[in-house]
Amino acid sequence: MFEGFLTIDEGSKIPKYQQVVDTIVSDIELGIVKVGDKIPSINETSEEYYLSRDTVEKAYKILRKRGIITAVRGKGFYVSSTGKNEERRVLLMFNKLSDHKKTIYNSFVKNVGEGFTVDLQIHNGDSRTLEKIIIESLGRYDYYVLMPHLRLETESVKSAINKIPKERLILLNKDLAGIDGDYGCVFEDFELDIHQALYTGINKVKKYRKLILVFPADNYYCSGIQNGFVNFCEAEGFDYEIIERMGSHELSEGELYIVIEEVDLVELIKKANAQNLRLGKDIGTITYNDTPFKEILAGGITVLSTDFNKMGETLADMIKNRKRNKIKNPFTLIVRNSI
Repeated sequence: MFEGFLTIDEGSKIPKYQQVVDTIVSDIELGIVKVGDKIPSINETSEEYYLSRDTVEKAYKILRKRGIITAVRGKGFYVSSTGKNEERRVLLMFNKLSDHKKTIYNSFVKNVGEGFTVDLQIHNGDSRTLEKIIIESLGRYDYYVLMPHLRLETESVKSAINKIPKERLILLNKDLAGIDGDYGCVFEDFELDIHQALYTGINKVKKYRKLILVFPADNYYCSGIQNGFVNFCEAEGFDYEIIERMGSHELSEGELYIVIEEVDLVELIKKANAQNLRLGKDIGTITYNDTPFKEILAGGITVLSTDFNKMGETLADMIKNRKRNKIKNPFTLIVRNSI
């Protein structure tokens, strides 16, 4: 006999079929419904809860695919599994592939351990692509992990994100305004991070008369980086400038460059060599996000970097232990010979 009941919220942004799935799974996990119990037919559920037959059929199809219910010919649907022993499915949605994203991915897979299947999709910072990925994957995954770095944060894509059940949603690397409910988040505080990290190296930074941030306008880096840089310079009394690219910019002795993209770092080193300016002596440079080659390039490049391994580890812990809190990821200044 079926002892559970469905909770359908007409005003919820969660699709009704997903609400049916979530309620039945929750009843099973709580022991209200047990393996072997018969559940109402598609028509019975449709009539009792004023749902379309297509909605209920879609929900039952998802439950059957996950092995939670089974259809017995001539008798109806029965609970066949709690689902706990089956692999949980995780969808990772990154904005792009890079060494840093690979580090997060590898750390996550290593720490989440067995019992999870992880799929990776790339949205390239495009809102329409991300929206399509979300809509097509609704109901197919136990967890949705989203890195919401977008060129344009449209209301449409936020609406799509809000369709993901919040107990299954984790935002990674940054939070996003306009997302409702109690969801998980492992984030960087870009504005505060750069300010505090630069301050930890204030004695090194003071060697230079001017600080220059190379902040590409043709990409979609978080404006918090720029704001935090300006706040630091004004609070500590530094002369400063923000430029888009190294390009035709001429280096001058006594300048410290904070560089976002590696192409500008390479251009800076080439210019310094051409002008016989020594890194860490005549000019300085700090780059964003650590990589192994920066440890040895030009005798060691100083970096501002979040801990990407820790980000993957924290994400794994949140999923394994069903946490939905918001956690700030560690961010530090790693001093090497370039300042």
